[in-house]
Amino acid sequence: MTQSTTGISQRDRAEADFKPSTSRRHALDWAFAVLVFIATMTGLVVLAVLLVDIAVDGVPRLSWGFINSFPSSFPENAGVYPALLGSLFLLLLIALLSVPVGVGAAIYLEEYAPDNWLTRIIEINISNLAGVPSIIYGLLGLALFVNYLGPITGGKSVLSGALTLTLLILPIIIIATREALRAIPDTVREGGFALGATRWEVVRSHLLPMALPGALTGTILALSRAIGEAAPLIVVGAATYITFAPDSPFSEYSALPIQIFSWISQPQEGFQIDAAAGIVVLMAVLILANSFAIWLRNRYQRRT
Repeated sequence: MTQSTTGISQRDRAEADFKPSTSRRHALDWAFAVLVFIATMTGLVVLAVLLVDIAVDGVPRLSWGFINSFPSSFPENAGVYPALLGSLFLLLLIALLSVPVGVGAAIYLEEYAPDNWLTRIIEINISNLAGVPSIIYGLLGLALFVNYLGPITGGKSVLSGALTLTLLILPIIIIATREALRAIPDTVREGGFALGATRWEVVRSHLLPMALPGALTGTILALSRAIGEAAPLIVVGAATYITFAPDSPFSEYSALPIQIFSWISQPQEGFQIDAAAGIVVLMAVLILANSFAIWLRNRYQRRT
């Protein structure tokens, strides 16, 4: 009888101790959910305010004349035609250079490279390079592509800017592609090997199609960062005022972030409005490029 009573009392005390702990955990969980919601809404509200402010100033300035005109010392006559073509040229070259190299490097490191000290050092450096400020890449591009390889790249050319921005976004593409490859179950690899497929056949027919949506997500984020960068392009010699459009990878160029920065630096109110309109054009380019990449990603997701 004593043992039974003791057992019941111990159980009651345990339940009494457990109930406050459970309620406290639920309270902490609710508080964390509220804090996360507030943080999300704060970011969205700030973004919405910025977008509305830019749209109010810039959308009335938009016209075909603004898109098709060259820069001018008079704000009412200024346009973004050379900068727009320069940004599109840069975006095309960056995609052609960064995607094959980034995806290929990720496949090698994840599927082929041995697990040794050299591979681990490379992985650590890739992760560190993803956080390096963009101005450092600009200085590297100035020394390497503009000065040292100037006879090949054309010096202060579109190609030099594209190569510099490619270095900037390669770590992001490599990391995103590797994470997409790691998410694929090992049973897919083992099944391919069991059927007699080589490693390359498994990568080409199974792993790469399954990892492509994740790789494209990283590529979208990387290209969005590259096309909006101004600091590296300023360092490698992108022009703030040109009266011609780039016609080859070796020609001089401007870009939308450079042109916007130039207008923002002017004291006249008209140039401030031009800068707002340029930001709207840049956002439109980003949305169109990202929409194409998202469509491609979703297509491969459905096929997979």
